[in-house]
Amino acid sequence: MAKVEKGGGKKPAERKSAKKDSAPQQLDQGSEESKFRPRLRDMYQQQVVPALMKEFGYKNVMQVPKLERVVLNVGMGEAIQNVKLLESAVAELGTITGQKPVVTRAKKAIAGFKLRQGLPIGAKVTLRSRRMYEFFDRLVTLALPRIRDFRGVSPKAFDGRGNYTLGLKEQLIFPEIKYDEVASIHGMDITIVTTARTNDEGKALLKHLGMPFRT
Repeated sequence: MAKVEKGGGKKPAERKSAKKDSAPQQLDQGSEESKFRPRLRDMYQQQVVPALMKEFGYKNVMQVPKLERVVLNVGMGEAIQNVKLLESAVAELGTITGQKPVVTRAKKAIAGFKLRQGLPIGAKVTLRSRRMYEFFDRLVTLALPRIRDFRGVSPKAFDGRGNYTLGLKEQLIFPEIKYDEVASIHGMDITIVTTARTNDEGKALLKHLGMPFRT
């Protein structure tokens, strides 16, 4: 009787060549992913972590504070009278962040403002990981310097636990927004959540990442 070879009838030499052919494909996928790695994340690992360990005397890398998430929130009270303004704000927020926003609704009814419970009045986006680093990089290097007479952001907007909230008066500072296509000018709140335990640690982290605090 003829012996049946294992491996679907392929000879050993053929199986080895098949493994060699599949190896370059895996390497190509890894190199493709590395192209989209945020430069700010590399900066954090290579420069910010050693600097913070030296500044605060951390003994373990896991003690070093880091960015956890960035939350953008837009409130549109005008949407009560004109829903299209909210639709425009949602589209702009998606363009700025590269992520679909969540529409926020009123929790209570206020008769004086003609506000009913459940009425859409704003939008928010929560960014994590790669998109978080990319947005923070664009915020400190492109958007904030476009503010007229910009002298830095306030260092007093921390919440006592290392989280920082920044208020912007208009969305036009982001280069992704085209002035001619804007339905209305509105502001937004940007909350940067960190793993820092104190305001000093949070401020040092954001400062090393490029946040331009006023002196």
